[in-house]
Amino acid sequence: MTTISNAPVPASKSARRIPYVSHALLIFLSFLAVFPIYWMIITSLRPASEIYSPSPIPSEITLDHYIRAWTAIPLGRMMLNTVVTAMSQTFFQLLTSILAAYAFAAWSFRGRSVLYALLALTWLVPFQAIMIPNYILLTQMGWRDTLWGLIVPNIGSAFAILLLFQSFKSFPQDLMDAARIDGASNWGILWRVIFPNLRASVASLGVLLFISSWNDYFWPLLVTSRPENSTVQIGLQAFMSSDMNLWGPLMAAATIASLPVLLVYLLLQRQVIDSFVKSGLR
Repeated sequence: MTTISNAPVPASKSARRIPYVSHALLIFLSFLAVFPIYWMIITSLRPASEIYSPSPIPSEITLDHYIRAWTAIPLGRMMLNTVVTAMSQTFFQLLTSILAAYAFAAWSFRGRSVLYALLALTWLVPFQAIMIPNYILLTQMGWRDTLWGLIVPNIGSAFAILLLFQSFKSFPQDLMDAARIDGASNWGILWRVIFPNLRASVASLGVLLFISSWNDYFWPLLVTSRPENSTVQIGLQAFMSSDMNLWGPLMAAATIASLPVLLVYLLLQRQVIDSFVKSGLR
């Protein structure tokens, strides 16, 4: 009589070795991602005599570079300008992209496909092709060297509309029809039915838009001329010249400039992770 054994089959050595190899690879990639940030912070804390030292641990910690960076340029005012500009651009880009994506996904009107195609084509137009007309227009409006000149030309984003359109398009049409039957308006359907379910996607997009606005360099350089009206990215350039680079104050200012972006990600990391998980399940 033949008996069937239910004992588990031992895994091969190669199969048991795969998780360790994967973990080691992830640890190595994480080290490559974090090490530049660590080196930036350590360099900002080194004494001036040890700036070019290859040692990963400074022999002495000093805040002289932070003091020099704070006094050499109006760093506080630049940080405030950057925060206001990045938050304003992110808010208006999210608002316009949510409204536009909802219109494309929920409404059926003549020329929708053509309009969507034209919108997608605007995303392919390089910024250098429209910066001169934008610069002339805002100069005529008296917005040169002001925060309005930094914010208003960037209140819309074709990239944000195209990205949110895919999320709105995947939302069940039956739920929107049921809300209309219950008497909900389009405004109510958008903010009370769709938006709460797509909050993670909007939050992850907001993080991307905020980082993009925070790191913008070329447009503030073109629009602003006085340091007190510029952004922090322009201020970092003040520590670099053709003669020499002040690496200590530069790394100190870069560390300070990185803190708001890190704070925004820490506050919204759960929504970002949820967005990636839902995108993968979809």
